[in-house]
Amino acid sequence: MNRPLADGADLLGCQTLIERWRGTELAPWAETLAADVAANFRPARHGDLPNWLAALASLPELASSMLELNAATVRVGAPEDCDAAARRRLEAGLQALHPWRKGPFELFGARIDTEWRSDWKWNRLKDAAQPLHGRRVLDVGCGSGYHCWRMRGAGAAEVIGIDPAPLFIAQFLAVQKYIADDAVRALPLGIEQVPPNLAAFDTVFSMGVLHHRRAPARHLEALRGCLRAGGELVLETLALDGSGEHCLQPEGRYAQMSNVRFIPTCALLLAWLRAAGFRNPKILDLSTTTTQEQRSTPWMRFHSLAQFLNPADPTRTIEGHPAPKRALALARK
Repeated sequence: MNRPLADGADLLGCQTLIERWRGTELAPWAETLAADVAANFRPARHGDLPNWLAALASLPELASSMLELNAATVRVGAPEDCDAAARRRLEAGLQALHPWRKGPFELFGARIDTEWRSDWKWNRLKDAAQPLHGRRVLDVGCGSGYHCWRMRGAGAAEVIGIDPAPLFIAQFLAVQKYIADDAVRALPLGIEQVPPNLAAFDTVFSMGVLHHRRAPARHLEALRGCLRAGGELVLETLALDGSGEHCLQPEGRYAQMSNVRFIPTCALLLAWLRAAGFRNPKILDLSTTTTQEQRSTPWMRFHSLAQFLNPADPTRTIEGHPAPKRALALARK
């Protein structure tokens, strides 16, 4: 293992997790964790990783006087905890991790206004899902970890986020540097690296992942395998209006995304959940994604939803498909 890889892996706290998981339901994952993280979190997989690790190393050492995980913006550190020079270093290091997709965050007065208002999604589910207090939670496709911190703020005892994108894990590490909570971890892994039928989590979240999967049934079965008996799945995905069990399979791009595979109606989504072995699935919400919820900002300077909709008819994408709606579903194992 070369030195940059060792440094990166050390940042993720894998050894702490391995030791904590031994002798628990997570023991099978502890056996494979180090090798899988080493394979995924390395420059050969993504050439920008050394730059992102350098950005993390450039962040100033700061002591926080406050932490807020139960508000729309995840906040750590008050503005007065940081002088002007340190804040410039902080903002420069955080900007080097552009683009920031999920949030918002505020670190020592530096506000990270992310592409997504992820708090809107959280507000749709927080009162309907089973209370998280004392639960072990898995967040599949966690991105920067915004929802992981909201889960911890809601009382979860342990939160594990997984996302195969190393940039998003680096963003999580930037926030974790100042929160320093070992009960919350984000790992550069996909659901394929979670041992099958682990049956170790009380709640599993999968938000914004299912529509990217080539085999949605296999993804749902993998999520079910992560849950303990009686555990709850919180699922969000692109969905269609209308009755009946059918789905859109876009040819080419959908809202400029090249990897959208299946967009089901709510009826079909519920049928998929039942076929995967879940009980009592229900649709909690079906919302049109607006350009207020997903947009370009100084922290995500690329094109966003406003550029992906037909300017003459915003109910359609620029490819002519129905504009994005997202369904939020709950189901039990």
